[in-house]
Amino acid sequence: MSNRRHFLRSAAAGAATLAVGSSILTAGQLSARADDSVPHSKPESAPKKIIALEEHFMLPEFVTYLAETKQNIKPALFNNVVPVLSDFGAGRLEVMDKNGIDFAVLSLSGPGVQIESDREQAVKLARYANDRLAEEMHNNPHRYGGFAHLAMQDPREAARELERCVRQLKMQGAMINGETNGLYLDDRRYDIFWEKVQELDVPVYLHPGNPPDHPHMFTDHPEMWGPVWSWAVETCSHAMRLIFSGTFDRFPGAKIILGHMGETLPIQLWRLDSRIQTANLKYALKEMPSYYVRKNIFITTSGVCCDAALRCALDSIGPENVMFSVDYPFEKTDIASRWIRSASVSEAERNAVAWQNASRLMKL
Repeated sequence: MSNRRHFLRSAAAGAATLAVGSSILTAGQLSARADDSVPHSKPESAPKKIIALEEHFMLPEFVTYLAETKQNIKPALFNNVVPVLSDFGAGRLEVMDKNGIDFAVLSLSGPGVQIESDREQAVKLARYANDRLAEEMHNNPHRYGGFAHLAMQDPREAARELERCVRQLKMQGAMINGETNGLYLDDRRYDIFWEKVQELDVPVYLHPGNPPDHPHMFTDHPEMWGPVWSWAVETCSHAMRLIFSGTFDRFPGAKIILGHMGETLPIQLWRLDSRIQTANLKYALKEMPSYYVRKNIFITTSGVCCDAALRCALDSIGPENVMFSVDYPFEKTDIASRWIRSASVSEAERNAVAWQNASRLMKL
């Protein structure tokens, strides 16, 4: 694992200086030239406002970590993204203004320090990233919020840093990019962290990351490795580890957010409840799996502009648990914003998804 990641980081050590390339990068968006059309929807009244929650940025000190994701996309696309991610000013705000995004909760593009092997370096860099993000939030307090970047190599320090970011820097929670050097968040060593999450009453956005190994099922299929498929498998499995380990029984007030319309989780609830009754359980749960999904898990629409998927999510986990996001700049803001304005949902559901649920969850 460490050798593979070291090679990937080294291969892109100079990525911070790469220039914006061809027309693949359009209007501040990273696109693979997919069909830009939005599925046909019945127009409804526009939401009162739009809040986006999975909107990424980059700092020069973290570009070598970003190289871990180079294996997941076409090289030409990767080379274009750093300049766009690095802009907090006119370019990013222009995209938001043009597409009616009122407020964005920003987060460092992963994996960040989640793959740093040196604990002290991870702690130092995470604190630096949070201070830099806080500066940008201060410069544009009515447009930018933030998710803390945390060094999960040290659970106690991660808890302290989360508290600093929430109480002093006024951030809305944290984003964690998958496992940290092979350790998932259901490990009991993280109980001290979840205790702090519950105390602060802020969510943890569980963002995809590459797993510490490469399962044989993906051999000879590079297209399945990354955002197309393996990230959903990894992140949904991470969330289910939290459920099945009893994390939400020990910390019933803890809340997590899953992007990409819940990483396939909304469609699985009936089967999870059915098959848990025949499974080899390591931990006894107080409730059925679907209970924890509806009580402790929120999802965003990031990267999924589809009426059918939205309807499934609303009906499956509840209209109060679904929130809008773009996944900037890896998805197109214009497509996402047009879609949420015209998706075939009720006016009450549209406003709940577009801004009300996020406002309530993060006290915006």
